[in-house]
Amino acid sequence: MKRSFALAQLALASLAALVLWNSRKAPSGCAMLMGALVLTELCYAARVRRSPERTAQFSAIACIALAVLTAWELSAVNLGIANPILLPPPRDVFQAFWDCRALMLRGVFSSLTLLGASMLIAVASGVTLGLFVGLSPFMRGVFLPIAKVLSPIPPVIYSPYAVAVMPTFRSAAAAIIVLGIFWPTFMGIINRAAAMDKRIINSARALGLTRREMIFQIMIPYLFPGIMSGLHVTLSTSFLLLTMAEMTGASSGLGYFIKNYSDYANYTNVIAGIILIGVVVSLLNALLSFAERKLVRWKE
Repeated sequence: MKRSFALAQLALASLAALVLWNSRKAPSGCAMLMGALVLTELCYAARVRRSPERTAQFSAIACIALAVLTAWELSAVNLGIANPILLPPPRDVFQAFWDCRALMLRGVFSSLTLLGASMLIAVASGVTLGLFVGLSPFMRGVFLPIAKVLSPIPPVIYSPYAVAVMPTFRSAAAAIIVLGIFWPTFMGIINRAAAMDKRIINSARALGLTRREMIFQIMIPYLFPGIMSGLHVTLSTSFLLLTMAEMTGASSGLGYFIKNYSDYANYTNVIAGIILIGVVVSLLNALLSFAERKLVRWKE
């Protein structure tokens, strides 16, 4: 454990020394890159302190990330074997976070508001209709075959039609995201409801619970842990759909940020946008994990 921690610190110190050495010739952007390294060290130390038994795992992750950054710095700056347009130096990429901070913040806000509204509509409708269908064998027999036909269709296929039908591009993007999330949620709730232990349902009926009480006191608490676990996959899927939708004609958002700069071959900002998306998705997943631990304590 101590050896892995020391190895991670050595990797960080080596990269920091390399960056400072290279900054003698090109100091621009060095501060942002060093700030990113300090932030990485703080996050790593916090995770190790919180879960010391997983120090080896966190150290391995940190070493891999630092090795990639070191190889990137060496190939782009010291060895000169990378194309400076396609693979700019790390300091230029991290400097873009400061230079484009206003545009990035607007893009994050635009994407998250669209994503949040779309996920709320899709998950709420998928869970509600899934419960309604899942509780009735007759309704399952009617709607499950229809769902199996429609759900495999990639939501992006609907993009041209959605853009033509919906009043704004933003509403068209929301419709595509809702379709992409609704079907997996709907079918997942139906299957979980159908697989529920019949003894639980029979016991609830023997106690004289009404249908409303059955849903809110039995079904939802039973299905809630699965819903929370599925939100991680749902989030990844929805972010994929979001960025694809924003890259096809939006005027704001993270997908638009990347597409706009790629059209002008500004790959420094493109790479910065890709890193930003990874950071945002990671933070959202961490937030979901925190909410899951707090809301589904009985699962443990």
